[in-house]
Amino acid sequence: MAHSMSPQVRMANEIAVQFHHRPADEAAAAIANHIRKFWDPRMKADLLARVQSDAASLDPLVIAAARQIAPPQ
Repeated sequence: MAHSMSPQVRMANEIAVQFHHRPADEAAAAIANHIRKFWDPRMKADLLARVQSDAASLDPLVIAAARQIAPPQ
């Protein structure tokens, strides 16, 4: 049974598409900035968890952005 994509993964991938025309590091920073500004803590936590468990469904720019959002370990 296929699982549906989480809303956070879908939204993050849609945001990434808007920045594909920019250099990767600049795009990742812009995506991270957007997520920091507009997403609530639960949404951010869900996205960061999915980066760890289901990165294949995420745009590479979203993964790069998540590294900028994640608290240092």
